[in-house]
Amino acid sequence: MAHAIWSGAINFGLVTIPVKLFTAVRSSSSDLSFNFIHKKDDSRIRYRTFCEREDKEVPRSEIVRGYEYEKGEWVTFTDEELKRLDAENTQSVDIVQFCDLDEINPMFFDTPYYLEPEKKGSHAYALLRDALRAANKVGIAKVVLRNREHLAAVKPNGDALVLELMHFNEELVEQSEFAFPPLKAEIPAGEMKVAKLLIDTMTSEFKPEVFEDTYREKLLALVEARAKGKSIPAARAKAPEATNVVNLMDVLQRSIEESKKGRGESTGARKKSSAKKTRKRSAA
Repeated sequence: MAHAIWSGAINFGLVTIPVKLFTAVRSSSSDLSFNFIHKKDDSRIRYRTFCEREDKEVPRSEIVRGYEYEKGEWVTFTDEELKRLDAENTQSVDIVQFCDLDEINPMFFDTPYYLEPEKKGSHAYALLRDALRAANKVGIAKVVLRNREHLAAVKPNGDALVLELMHFNEELVEQSEFAFPPLKAEIPAGEMKVAKLLIDTMTSEFKPEVFEDTYREKLLALVEARAKGKSIPAARAKAPEATNVVNLMDVLQRSIEESKKGRGESTGARKKSSAKKTRKRSAA
């Protein structure tokens, strides 16, 4: 069962809603921990704190944090000095404004958390959730997590309210740093028509459960094989060879044909799978 990160409250205006905060994202399935090992004798590799100028190892008690504000010029701080900058953990989600969800560039959103109401706050929680949904609004809030103040959005998500941490404006890289085609680029009508047809051909309902991270399974199989003294050949998927696009329309048309063919094969496989399951049930 999930454990709450903290118990606190959502505050907007004079309204206070007691809630618990839970993480809404599991660690990546591919997050397996590795250590560096000396290949020669399988012993762990350790890193030492070494002073470049004195050419000797130094104890951690003599280490401070430094910031190079000019080439070769440093200002230093102790951990205690930096800790004074930590924000006070008020364990509250303080909504400072509301805005239309459509106003927010999705790139600002980062990490979601569930906000679960305490029993005594269920009515006010439902009121805020349903009012946000009806108005198509989100609450912009300040919240302290792990001693850092974060910008966040309070958003309705089904029957839940979700707190989604956001990037600050200066964290996003400006698009102006890159060379993109202008929005009103001259696209031939024929190409646009066929491109839309290709999109229509490849359009289907998004089912997240269909997409799986297979890296962890492959990695665990490799670990198990190595532990048994076996080896697994490294089979890498080949990237499609680059081709010089001479006729974009021709490539689009062929893409549509391939897409239709792929969907037909997929449908046939689903029908066979369904028929097989039916036969199994009949046999049972």
